[in-house]
Amino acid sequence: MTIAEDNRATRLRRLRMRSMRRGIKEMDLILIRFADNRLSAMSDAELDGYEALLEENDQDLYAWVSGQTEPPKRHAALIRQISDEFRLER
Repeated sequence: MTIAEDNRATRLRRLRMRSMRRGIKEMDLILIRFADNRLSAMSDAELDGYEALLEENDQDLYAWVSGQTEPPKRHAALIRQISDEFRLER
């Protein structure tokens, strides 16, 4: 394993852990499913966007994913992917 591959693997593990250790259980379930199914295929730029999304408040994230409120434009595409993933897996 190269240093770059090792750094990426470490980053993916860290993002996965952050996805399942949220403030509310609903977001744990939604984000860990997305992380397990999609993170490894994401580019570094997409991972940057996901990491920024994880900085957001859980209540806001849930409202965006569930369609209760519109997400900010910077997160709209990713929120749509997460929502789609959750609906497909139900």
